[in-house]
Amino acid sequence: MNLPAITRRLTRFVITISLLCLSLSLGAAELPNFRQLVKESRPAIVNVSTTQKAEVGGRPRGFNPPGGMGEDPFSEFFKRFYDERPGLPQDRQSNSLGSGFIISPDGYILTNAHVAAKDADKIIIRLSDNRERSAKLIGTDELTDVALLKIEGENLPVVRIGNSDNVEVGEWVLAIGSPFGLEHTATQGIVSAVGRNLPSDAYVPFIQTDAAVNPGNSGGPLFNTRGEVIGINSQIYSSTGGYMGLSFAIPIKLAIQVAEQLKSTGEVTRGWLGIMIQSVNEELAESFSLDRPRGALVSHILPDSPAARAGIQLGDVIVKYGGELVDESSQLPRMIGATPVGKTVPMTILRRGESMEVKATIARLEEQEEMTPLDEYRDERLNLTLSDLSAEQRKVLKLNDHGIVVTSVDDGFAATAGFYPNDVILMVNYQEVHSATQFIKLTAALPAGKAVPVLVLRDEETIFLPLKISSKKE
Repeated sequence: MNLPAITRRLTRFVITISLLCLSLSLGAAELPNFRQLVKESRPAIVNVSTTQKAEVGGRPRGFNPPGGMGEDPFSEFFKRFYDERPGLPQDRQSNSLGSGFIISPDGYILTNAHVAAKDADKIIIRLSDNRERSAKLIGTDELTDVALLKIEGENLPVVRIGNSDNVEVGEWVLAIGSPFGLEHTATQGIVSAVGRNLPSDAYVPFIQTDAAVNPGNSGGPLFNTRGEVIGINSQIYSSTGGYMGLSFAIPIKLAIQVAEQLKSTGEVTRGWLGIMIQSVNEELAESFSLDRPRGALVSHILPDSPAARAGIQLGDVIVKYGGELVDESSQLPRMIGATPVGKTVPMTILRRGESMEVKATIARLEEQEEMTPLDEYRDERLNLTLSDLSAEQRKVLKLNDHGIVVTSVDDGFAATAGFYPNDVILMVNYQEVHSATQFIKLTAALPAGKAVPVLVLRDEETIFLPLKISSKKE
């Protein structure tokens, strides 16, 4: 082998080694170093413990396990981080543990509402130097799961608050809390998703991470690599009650907004439009003459509500609210909730495929009375068995003269559309249903091959189902 060839090979070898070293160096440089962050932030992170009188079975007064999600498959897996100790006698004390962090030098602390129970007999804050102080509950907001506490003190260490609007998927994060009572435990991960919607939380666009959090982390801070708090660790997705790689944090911007209201008035006010909505899938988009799935489909309108006064109708699809696009139905509750009470908001709706503008004056969200779900005619075309509602059933359901109940569903067009027993059918193709015989006549006249909307009441909510009858029986 001649000298030039050897020189070329050596040169390629040196270049390869240099590139490999550079790659390793860059990779190492991208890995986060949280040591300084932990040192600086640790003094402002606290342990929160509450004491409550336990009832028989060990559940404290006012204990409410997470849920309220009906038949949703997520319902049994979303676990709040509480410390339930079954089997305690009635006269024993039940202690729950969580985390929190100081946001002001005079002692205001953020944590979760489910950590700082409203009816706790005592709330104790343990500081990083192991000193303990009694805390006053300033207020809680269960809809966002945020609570504000206050301890006496001056010049207390505080965390730095970041901007959760700037959080991006893939960036490194650090969670600090007291899992299983092990104080100031730090775990790292990345942001897995932003604006995540959970079945039980209409007002929180969660930050999803894979940072390991467990019971006791609840209420603790989620940091970015700059040492700024971007969220409050709140929930996990788990079939065991422990960490399985899916953790959810309340964005700090939302938490601070809630805290400011709690501090000034002791409560949180939200805007209210008075509608129930559902998402739009491809079949519903077809049945409502939409170009694509988008917007929030109005499935129920409460009487004497801002929506009713604005002229919004069942089957309207809200695609723009206050100048902002509504691509997903989950966006709308947060938009309405953040609207000041008394403000008139323009909305763009699609009604049977036609674009319209309406304006609604937003009212205050109050605790609404819940609709109570219930409990023979045969629709051979749909393979469906139906029954009229009794006067007592209509009274319970708050229905005047319309609505019929599905008693059984067999394989066929109705089953394909998603009908279930105990569904209460309210409307077919924009026509109210007053009796089972009328319903059968309406469905008999439906054209084949075209999806039409059917409004049903199910589990306290009204939803639209896309009913499509093909030319051949399926």
